[in-house]
Formats: sequence, C-alpha cells, structure tokens
Amino acid sequence: MREQWSGFSYIVTNLARFIRPNEITFSGVNSTLPMLACLMAKRAYDWNFVYINVAGGVDPTPSSIPISSSDPVLAEGSASIFSNEDFYDLCTRGGMDLTFLGAAQLDGSGCANNSCIGDWAHPKVRLPGGGGGAVMLPTARRACTWRTEHSRRTMVDKLDFVTSWGGMHGVVTPIAVFVKRNDRLALLSWHAESSLEEVRARTGFEFDSTGAGPTHPPSARERDALQALDANGQFERDAAVRLR
Repeated sequence: MREQWSGFSYIVTNLARFIRPNEITFSGVNSTLPMLACLMAKRAYDWNFVYINVAGGVDPTPSSIPISSSDPVLAEGSASIFSNEDFYDLCTRGGMDLTFLGAAQLDGSGCANNSCIGDWAHPKVRLPGGGGGAVMLPTARRACTWRTEHSRRTMVDKLDFVTSWGGMHGVVTPIAVFVKRNDRLALLSWHAESSLEEVRARTGFEFDSTGAGPTHPPSARERDALQALDANGQFERDAAVRLR
C-alpha cells in the first residue's frame, strides 16, 4: 500500500474534502481526478451525497474504474440517467451544489481561462474553450478546480482570456489548497513538504494566508479508499503529478 502523501493523492483527497453531506456533486469531461475524488468520497466517508457525472450516471456503481471520466461504465447501476441538458438545467436552476471544472489558467478571483494562451487573435496555444464551464461556473452554488502544476504560468495575476466568470470556490494543486474568501482566492493550507514561502513564490497573484497551515494528512479511510480505486497505481502514473 502506498503511504506517501504524494502530489496525486494530495489533489484527489483534497478535492474529495470539498464534498459535503447530502449535496449534489458533478464531475465533467477530462476530469479523472475529480471522478476519483467523488468515487473515493463514497467509500471513505460515512455520510451520503448525490454524485452525477458527465457520462449520465447518478450515484453509479461502476463495475470498473475507467480511465476516461466520460466512459459509459460510469452510468452502471445508476438510479437514473441524466443527459447533458438535464445537468445544465439543474445547475442553472440553482440545484447543483458543487461542480468540478477544469481550468488552464486561474486568476486571484478564481476566474478561469480555457480558450487561449497569448493574444486571442494570434495565440501561442489555442485551447478547447469553455464547454459547460461557461454555464456551470456562474450558476453552480460552488465550483472547484485543480491544477497538476502549480506555477506562475497557470496561477496568474491576469488571465490571457476570461472563459468562465464567477470564480472558483476552491482550487487544489500539488502543494496547496485555496478557498474563496471575500471574493478572492485565499490559502487554506499547504502540503507538508512545501511552505507558505514556496506557495507565494509559485503563485502569480496575491492572496490572503490568514489562518493557513499544513494540510491535515489523509486518514486511514481516505488512504484505503484511494488505494482501492487505483490498486496498481496506473492513475497516479498517468497523472504524472510532481511537487516540483
């Protein structure tokens, strides 16, 4: 059993910790780590919540853990099947408590860029765009994202393009957890192998760190649940998360 508080386990576990009892939670396309976080929370915590995924599953009991967060296996054993229109409608009506959405760049307000790196007319990189995030980020009660890299090129003072407005409630990277406070991202905690000074040095925007400290290590149940989902470590190898 892997005991290390790795960058991979740090991200998955701290995403799971954003989930609250009796809430409705959603994970979307290209969201393997949030998918694992939701499935892990079902195993690690005593309380219940409703898990909807982009494959259409509602509280599924998949026979295997797929590589893709859009795999139809994530609809196995579902209480019902949701279409894309269904969960967008639920979200815009105020019924989605927590949604996990990806972001290429984040600013200090928690807004996201998934459109381009560089000038819009002549970008260095053209990104896939907002997808459902442009709808769900402003309308979900809370939205959280993750970055497998914590650097000034991803955590920026000013976005190259504002794809999704509204601001993330929470952000998890390999070395830090941020939460929204007074309309800005504030540091909640940092990886025990990191420090406040390192987080500041690797973040392009200013943030409040009042009350922040080292992140609580994973409980035995959190560790065992993630181990069961990734018994041979394939997800961790594929994610290739590095602390530095």
